[in-house]
Amino acid sequence: MHRLGLNPHTMIAGQATGTEEILVHGTAAVCDPLGALYLPETQTLVVSDLHLEKGAAFARRGMLLPPYDTIATLNILKAVITRYEPKLLVSLGDNFHDRRGSEFLPKDLRRMIADMARGRDWIWINGNHDPDGTTDLPGISIDEFAHGGLVFRHEPSLISAHQKSMGEVAGHLHPAATVRRREKSVRRPCFACDGHRLLMPAFGVLTGGLDLRHKAIQGLFREETLVAHLLGRDRIYSVRYGSLMG
Repeated sequence: MHRLGLNPHTMIAGQATGTEEILVHGTAAVCDPLGALYLPETQTLVVSDLHLEKGAAFARRGMLLPPYDTIATLNILKAVITRYEPKLLVSLGDNFHDRRGSEFLPKDLRRMIADMARGRDWIWINGNHDPDGTTDLPGISIDEFAHGGLVFRHEPSLISAHQKSMGEVAGHLHPAATVRRREKSVRRPCFACDGHRLLMPAFGVLTGGLDLRHKAIQGLFREETLVAHLLGRDRIYSVRYGSLMG
């Protein structure tokens, strides 16, 4: 539950402190320590891999987990929505941990999502955990979404992003990276971006991470321009791929 210790931070001149501004295929983007990406030009907020109702999904299979993951994730989402007040929210798939998650979502949590969606558009990208979309929630469910020069999808394309006419923002792989700090190694979720493709960190509090050097991620990026933007407690730490621990 690596996300529960993160604290919302203050605003300075309309932007949260501790963020990192980057470019994705020429589009300005803000990496937030809470694990969300904000695109100022289109006022779009992007999150990925919420895995809502993961505890409930495990319970249906007879494996008990503390049932607080959904409310914890939604509270963090509420904080980051309040921070940026986006016109559009895009959630990049695996929004729920299984196909039945949104169907059985408790009414109070359903109302919480409805309150967050009020006054803005909401797009649920379908993921491998929830390919059938959402049930009775605001917004629309689609497989991918093109907007503002970028394509938003759950799983990254196998085609090299720098060869495409549009940039890509994807989730699915839960990227993480390890750095050495004060004689200790620190492993954190991260945004991973080579300037053309960006992989989002998982937003859900019960999600794990896959190291950027894992074979499932190898080949997706141009390593010479790849930067890991690690989620710290109150700021983003940006480290070039070659400086990460193997």
